[in-house]
Amino acid sequence: MKIAILGAGAWGTALAVCASSAGDAEHAVSLWARDPVQVLQMQASRVNQRYLPDVRLPQALVIRTLAGFAADGLAGHGADLIVVATPVAALRGLLQGLGGCQSPVVWLCKGFEPGDDTAADLGQPGLMAHEVMQQTQGHFHAGVLSGPSFALEVARGQPTALVAASAHELVRECLLRAFHSRTLRVYGSDDVIGVEVGGAVKNVLAIATGLCDGLQLGLNARAALITRGLHEMSRFGVALGARAETFMGLSGLGDLVLTATGDLSRNRRVGLALACGQTLQQAVAALGHVAEGVHCARTVVQRAQRLGVAMPICAAVVELLDGRLNPEQAVAALMARGARDE
Repeated sequence: MKIAILGAGAWGTALAVCASSAGDAEHAVSLWARDPVQVLQMQASRVNQRYLPDVRLPQALVIRTLAGFAADGLAGHGADLIVVATPVAALRGLLQGLGGCQSPVVWLCKGFEPGDDTAADLGQPGLMAHEVMQQTQGHFHAGVLSGPSFALEVARGQPTALVAASAHELVRECLLRAFHSRTLRVYGSDDVIGVEVGGAVKNVLAIATGLCDGLQLGLNARAALITRGLHEMSRFGVALGARAETFMGLSGLGDLVLTATGDLSRNRRVGLALACGQTLQQAVAALGHVAEGVHCARTVVQRAQRLGVAMPICAAVVELLDGRLNPEQAVAALMARGARDE
C-alpha cells in the first residue's frame, strides 16, 4: 500500500514511522514536508530534529518536499491513501491543491479553522475540518483519524488506540489496513462530527484542567472539571449532529482524559503556564508547537452560542485567554454559578 503523509510535524512523522514499521504489512510510505531545509536535514540524519529528535526514521521511509508534491501531482506517485498532517489552519489550502485526487483523503488535525475576526459579530465562526472539506473537495472519499495519542508514544511503538471516522466504509477500511498493527489499534466509526468535536473541544478543556492543576485546586476539582467538561462537549456535539455515545469512546472521553492530564499535552501546559503568572504569549512561545485549544476556543463558544448550548468552562477559558479574567477570577466565576440538577 502506498501512503503519502503531507506534513512533517510530530504527529505526521509519528504515523509515518508507525506505518513504515508495521510488522508484516508492506507499505511504501512517503513523508512530505513544506520546508526544503527540513527535508534535507531529515534525509541526511534520519531524524526529525525539530519535532521528534529522539526517534529514528526508518530507512524505508521516503522523505520529499511538499512543493514537489504540488508540482508533480498525484499521478506520478500513485498514492493509495493521502494523509493530511498539518494544523487545521493549513487544511483548506492543501485540500484545494489536491485537485482531481481519486484516492481516499484523511486528515489528522483537531480543531476549527480560524474564523474571520472582523465578522465575529455577524456570527461567522470557523469551520470543522469536514466542513472545510465539503466546501473545497466535497466529492472526495474522506475522513479523519483521531483519538487519545501523543505523537512521541506512537513513534516509539507504545500501545495506542485510534478512531478512523468516515461516512465511507472504503476509507475506514483503508485506514485500518494502513495503520492497524501490533502496537496501534484502529477502530471504525461513521460519526465524523462526533469524532471531530471530541478532538477539538478536549483541547480547550485541557487548558482549563492545566489551570486547575497549576493553581493546586486539588484532585476533586480536576475530576469535577473533566466530568463537567465532558458534559459540555457532549451537548455541543449532539447539537451539531453527533451521536451522544461517541463521546463515551476514544475520541471523546479517552482523548479528553489524555490531553487534560498527560504531561506531554501542549494545551494542558498552556493552562499550567497561565496559572503560574505567564502571559498567553509567553506560554505559547515556550511550547514551540501549535496548541490548538488556544486557536479554537473562541470558535467553540461562538458556535455553541448560536446553537443555544451553554459551555461555561469553555467560555471561562476564552475570557482567560482574552485577558478579561485572571486565573483566580476564572475559577471564581465557575464556582459562583447557581445550583442545578446534573
